[in-house]
Amino acid sequence: MRVLYYDCLSGISGDMNLGALLDVGVEEAYLRQELSKLSLDSAFELVIQKASKMGIGGTKVTVKLTPQWHIHAHHHEHHHHEHRTFKSIEAIINNSTLSPSIKERSLKMFWMVAMAEGKIHGKEPQEVGFHEVGAVDSIVDIVGAAICLEALHVKKIMASKIELGGGFVQCAHGTLPVPAPATLEILKNVPVTLGRVAFETTTPTGAAIIKANVDVYEKMPSLLIEKIGYGIGHKDFSIPNVLRVFLGEEEEAALLEEVVLETNIDDMSPEILAYVQEKLFEAGAKDVYTTAITTKKNRLGVKLSVLVSQQKEAKAMEIIFAETSSIGLRRSLVHKIMLEREMKRVGTPFGEISVKCVFLQGKMLKYKAEYEECKQAALKHNVPILKIYESVTMAMKDKKDDSKI
Repeated sequence: MRVLYYDCLSGISGDMNLGALLDVGVEEAYLRQELSKLSLDSAFELVIQKASKMGIGGTKVTVKLTPQWHIHAHHHEHHHHEHRTFKSIEAIINNSTLSPSIKERSLKMFWMVAMAEGKIHGKEPQEVGFHEVGAVDSIVDIVGAAICLEALHVKKIMASKIELGGGFVQCAHGTLPVPAPATLEILKNVPVTLGRVAFETTTPTGAAIIKANVDVYEKMPSLLIEKIGYGIGHKDFSIPNVLRVFLGEEEEAALLEEVVLETNIDDMSPEILAYVQEKLFEAGAKDVYTTAITTKKNRLGVKLSVLVSQQKEAKAMEIIFAETSSIGLRRSLVHKIMLEREMKRVGTPFGEISVKCVFLQGKMLKYKAEYEECKQAALKHNVPILKIYESVTMAMKDKKDDSKI
């Protein structure tokens, strides 16, 4: 599986992200060609150059406003306090000739910034104002990120913990503590670190790029690394101010580190436990099951076991303590081995059915039809459910040896 991994030990900003993605292989000419579809060429110049920080070489990107646009923006700011709202930025993106997927990814990132700023300043997201100079910079950074990520054709994006920095930063609203309130708001429920340096290392734009696109936050997985890219920052820190990204293939049988939470219960009804199980699944648990046991004093009970990612562990604990009689949990780290899986739709005489296909070393190893869809098809056509499964088997017969369906 093709994977992009963000190593954010020095945080992330929009320009560092562009630098890293160009450095890892996105063609500069392609990025410029796609950005020109925004019809903002007269507003900015994209400067791309090789640079280094503390001996680490990479690509540095600077978005420079053209002199005419800078004068125009300063004039409006001084006399009319003009800002671009989310609505106007949305119109620029939607009216462009960019692909639908790039538009969708771009607007998802901008919406996260608008939601965060709106919450902090008490405004509707659609009406949040972006300072006109900063708006052009943000448009290039965010749309550029969408262009580059689409160009890499990765199936999964992963990231380390995000370093946020410390100290104070000057912005349009005055002097604010680092991390900026908008950055913190965007990165809720994302693992972060603080205070590595006394500067802002992650901007709201960088935070939105991460939050909108990353699928998994964890330590560097087992990858067959193809390329490494470095995005060079503009400031000098006591540590290298670089964003490092890895592009590679994740091993087919991925080794995932997850958490098992367990507790023994002998004083609750099965109905309540079934309710708890539903809530745990809704909260993101990978698996929830009970095992019949004999507890102290020879009471019949169950052992409740929950398999959950480390990111969602706290929520699972909260549900168990709030919804059951348990006052203690056992916690253990486990390694889960996962083969690559894909959901496909296959045509049958009873309609299309979703099939989970499992791959090993690029070849399909096994497959399984989705039960709920088979059930609905059986009820709709008034046939035995086994007949639905047989029709899926026939549809898959000639595809069993294919590397992809």
